[in-house]
Amino acid sequence: MARSRGDSVPRWTAVFLLWTTLCCLFVPAVMVKHENFKTCDQSGFCKRNRQFADTAAATTSWTSPYTLDPTTISFKNGELHATVLKTLKEGEEKVKLLLTVTFLESGVARVTLDEEKRQKGDITLRHDSKARKERYNEAGKWALVGGLKTAEGAALSETTGDGYTKVFYGEGSKHQAVIRHAPFGIEFQRDGETQVKFNERGLLNLEHWRPKIEKPAEETKEGEEESKEGEEENKEEVKKEEPAGEDESTWWEETFGGNTDSKPRGPEAVALDISFPGYDHVFGIPEHATRLSLKTTRGGDGAYSEPYRLYNADVFEYEMDSPMTLYGAIPFMQAHRKGSTVGIFWLNAAETWIDVVKSKSSANPLSLGTKSHTDTQTHWISESGLLDVFVFLGPTPQDLARTYGELTGYTAMPQSFAIAYHQCRWNYVTDEDVKDVDRKFDKFKIPYDVIWLDIEYTQEKKYFTWDPLTFVNPDAMHKQLANSERKLVAIIDPHIKNTNDYPVIDELKKKDLAVKNKDNNQYEGWCWPGSSMWIDCFNPAAISWWKELFKYDKFKGTAPNTFIWNDMNEPSVFNGPETTMPKDNIHFGGWEHRDVHNINGMTFHNATYQAISERKKGELRRPFVLTRAFYSGSQRSAAMWTGDNLAEWSHLEASIPMVLNQGISGFPFSGADVGGFFGNPSKELLTRWYQAGIYYPFFRGHAHIDTRRREPYLAGAPYTEIITQALRLRYQLLPAWYTAFREAHTSGAPIIRPNFYVHPEDERGFAIDDQLYIGSTGLLAKPVTKEGATSVDVYIADDQPYYDYFDFTTYQGAGTHTVPAPLEKIPLLMRGGHIIPRRDRPRRSSGLMKFDPFTLVVVFDKDGAAKGEVYLDDGETFDYEAGAYIHRKFAFDAKRSILTSTNAVPLGAKQKAKQEAYLKSMSKVRVEKVIIVGAPKAWKGKSEVVVMEEGAKESARKKTAAIEWHAGSGKTANWAVVRDPKVGIGRGWKIDFS
Repeated sequence: MARSRGDSVPRWTAVFLLWTTLCCLFVPAVMVKHENFKTCDQSGFCKRNRQFADTAAATTSWTSPYTLDPTTISFKNGELHATVLKTLKEGEEKVKLLLTVTFLESGVARVTLDEEKRQKGDITLRHDSKARKERYNEAGKWALVGGLKTAEGAALSETTGDGYTKVFYGEGSKHQAVIRHAPFGIEFQRDGETQVKFNERGLLNLEHWRPKIEKPAEETKEGEEESKEGEEENKEEVKKEEPAGEDESTWWEETFGGNTDSKPRGPEAVALDISFPGYDHVFGIPEHATRLSLKTTRGGDGAYSEPYRLYNADVFEYEMDSPMTLYGAIPFMQAHRKGSTVGIFWLNAAETWIDVVKSKSSANPLSLGTKSHTDTQTHWISESGLLDVFVFLGPTPQDLARTYGELTGYTAMPQSFAIAYHQCRWNYVTDEDVKDVDRKFDKFKIPYDVIWLDIEYTQEKKYFTWDPLTFVNPDAMHKQLANSERKLVAIIDPHIKNTNDYPVIDELKKKDLAVKNKDNNQYEGWCWPGSSMWIDCFNPAAISWWKELFKYDKFKGTAPNTFIWNDMNEPSVFNGPETTMPKDNIHFGGWEHRDVHNINGMTFHNATYQAISERKKGELRRPFVLTRAFYSGSQRSAAMWTGDNLAEWSHLEASIPMVLNQGISGFPFSGADVGGFFGNPSKELLTRWYQAGIYYPFFRGHAHIDTRRREPYLAGAPYTEIITQALRLRYQLLPAWYTAFREAHTSGAPIIRPNFYVHPEDERGFAIDDQLYIGSTGLLAKPVTKEGATSVDVYIADDQPYYDYFDFTTYQGAGTHTVPAPLEKIPLLMRGGHIIPRRDRPRRSSGLMKFDPFTLVVVFDKDGAAKGEVYLDDGETFDYEAGAYIHRKFAFDAKRSILTSTNAVPLGAKQKAKQEAYLKSMSKVRVEKVIIVGAPKAWKGKSEVVVMEEGAKESARKKTAAIEWHAGSGKTANWAVVRDPKVGIGRGWKIDFS
C-alpha cells in the first residue's frame, strides 16, 4: 500500500475519501514521480565513481592506485591477510587498507577490505555527531546464518616472485584465487579457467577518511549583507581551488528535495569493478521491473541511461523496463553461459548502484579455435560500509542456489494455507463485510484460504487496535473463518502514531526504542497516521517489546488464525528524502541509517516473525509474515510481493520475470498483486491475471481503496467460472507446490524456475523469462499476458515429449510450439519423465483437504520412464523438523513396467518414531487414482494390474486393481487410469503393469 495522491499528508476524512474515490473513476492514475527519487548524477557518491570510471576509460596509461604489499601477506586456517596501500597525491602518506580473503569449505571465497584508521576508530566526526566512527561491519549479523566454516584444504602456493600470490581451494583444489600485487586485483579460476575478475579495469575505489578543510569565507565590506549572489560566487571560487579530478561538493553535505544530509563522516563510498569473462547473461540483483537477463546500462543499443539501483523505497505505480530502485534489495548477481554458472554476493546494506556493460569480441579468422565471445563487466558502488564480496564458482545454477542459501538461509517452510489463495483489498470496511465476502466465496464454490485487512481496521491508524465502530466483534469474525479452516491477515507497519492516549507510543517513547535523528533525539516523521515514530528493530530491547505487543492478551481480538502483513517498512516516510528516512538518522549501536537502510525492513519483519512465534507459550505454529521491504536473508522469515503495480497488461507481463528473479536470488516465496493494485482491470485482464497468478508461489488478489470491488464472484459469466477453474487448478496441484516449497526449504532451489535453470546447456533459452517450470514437477506454464491472445508460443528446450495438462496433446522437438489458449484455457504442459502428485476433490480451503486422497499423474518420457516425489506434513507446526512428515519418491521402471513408492530420506531412530506417529494419523489417506500419460498400445485390452503394499497383512499384500486404457487421436497421447489401487500415500508399494 502506498500513497497515490501528492506529497502532503492530510488527515483522512469521509468527505476526502469520497471525493478521491469519485475522482479516481474518471482521472487516469499518475505514474511514478521521478523527481522524488535520485538519479546517479544526483547521488554524490555514484556520480563521483562513475566519473572515476570515465577517467579510467579515457586515460590510456591508467593504473589503479591500489597495490598489495607482499611483505604483509600471512595465511592461516583458510584465511589470507595482507595490507593494500592506496596511493594519494605526491607527498601524501599512503592509506592502509586491511585485506582478508577467506576460503570457505563450500568452495565460496570471501573478500573484505577495510580502512585501518576507521576500523580503529582513529578519526573525528563533524557536527558533534553521535554516529559510530567505524565503517559499518554488521551486515553479516543480519544476512548470514551459516556456511562460514573455513576450508581446511585451502593452500597458499609458493611465492614465485612474479608479482602474484595464488591460493588453491575448493573440492579437489579445483578453484584458484590469483592475487595480483600491483595494481591490486584478483582472478578467480575454476579448473584453470578464469571465471570472475576483481579490479580488471582499475575501478576499485575506497574513499578514505580525511578531515574537512574549512574554506575561508569571502570577506565583505562593513555593513554589507551577503546576498545569495555573493554566496554563489563564493562557491564558484571554492570549486576553482579544488584539486583537479576531485569534486568535494557532496563530500561533506548533500541536499535533495529540500532535505540536507549532514554526512558527519564525510565521503566513504566503496566501489569495485567485477568482470565475468565469456559470460553474456547476468541475472539477479532484485528488485527491478526489468527482464530476467539484465540489460546494459552504459553504451549500446537499448541500454539504460542509469545504473541499477538498490535502495529500498516506496515507489508506487512504478514503471516498466527500468533499473529504478523498488522496495527490496538483494545484491546477489549470477552470470551464466553454457556449462557454467558463477556469481557474486555484495554484502553491503547501504545505497548501491550497479553498472552493467557487455563487451563483445569477434572471432579471429587467422587464429584457429578463437571464437567470438562476450564479457560482462559490472561496476558496484555503495555509499558506505566495507567492501565485502562473496564469490561463487558454481559450476551449476543449483550449486549457486545451495551455497548462497547456506550463507543467507533457505526459505522458511510455510504453513499449508500460505501457499493457497489469499483475498485482499484496501480495505474490507467492517467485520460484517469480511464475513459476507467469506460467505459469498462459499456460495459460488470458489476456494480461498485467507482474507486480509489493510490499515482501515484500526482505530484512527493506531496499530494493535480495532475500530470500535466498524470491527465491533473481531472474535466472531475469526470464529467464522476458522469454521472453514480459513485465516485472517492484518497489517502492522513500523510507524507508530504519535498521539495522546495511545499506550503503544507512550511505551515506545518511555523505553526509548525509536529511531533517533542526527541530534540523537527520537525521530518524528509522517506516514499514514500523520505524525509518527519508528521502532528501531536493530535494538534487542525493541524486539523484546515488540514481541509482547502481539500476545493475545495485548492485541485483543486476534486469534491463532491471525497472521501479519508488514508494509511500508523500507521505511516509507512521507515527508522524508526520497520518501524515506534521513540518512543521518541514528540506529541502535550508533550506526547511521545510511549504513543499514536496505537491511532495515528485514529487521522489522524478523521481529514480527519472532512475535508471531511467541504469542502463547506452547503454541508452536509456523508464523506467516508478508513483507514489502527485504534484503538477503529475508527468505528465512517472510514472503514478499512486488508492491504497488497497475491494472495494465504490461504489469501482468512484467510480474513473471520479476517473480522468477526473486526465486533465483534466494527469495522464492514471492508474488504480485493479482489484478493490479492501482486501477480497474478489464474482465479479460482480471481473468488472465488469475490464470497467471496461480503460478506465483505467493498468490494474492489485492486492490487499492479507490478501485471497484473485484472479488472473483463479481466478474459474472463466463469470467467467474473461468477464474474459479483457475483457482481450483491451484488447489488441485497444492501437493506439487508444497513439495516444491520443501525442496526450496532444504536446498535453496527456486520454486518457479526459468528455462536456463532447468536447461543450463540450452543457449537459445537463456534469456527466456515469460514461461516457467514449477519446482521439479516437470510442469511448464506459459501465462497469457497479451490482450486478445488466443494462443501462446511455448519454447521447448529438449527432445522429450510434452503433454497438454488437460487433453494430453503432445508437443515434441526443441523449439517453439504454438499452444491454443482461448480465454477459458490455461497453457500448461507436462514434461515427459515426471510423476505429478495432486488432489482432485474440490474443497473450500486447503485445510479441508488434509485427509483427501491423492492422484498420481505418471507422464512417460520418450523411453517410457518417469519419476517424481511428494512431501507432506501437518502443514502447521514445526514437528516436521523432528521427522513427522511423509516424503515419498515414485519411479516407473520402463523395462519392468513397475511403478514404485519408496521412502525419500532415511531417518534416525528418533525421527522414525515421530514419522510413524504421523503415518498413523495419515493412515487413511490413500492413492485413489493413477493416470498414465503416454501409455503403450500393448496395454490395450489390459483390465487389471497387480498391487503390492508393504506393511499390509499378508493376505492383502498382493491384490489387483482395475485399469482402463484410452486411445489418443491425432496429436493426443494414449493414456490409462488405475482406479482405487488401495495403497497408502505414506507407505511403500508396487504396481505391476507387465
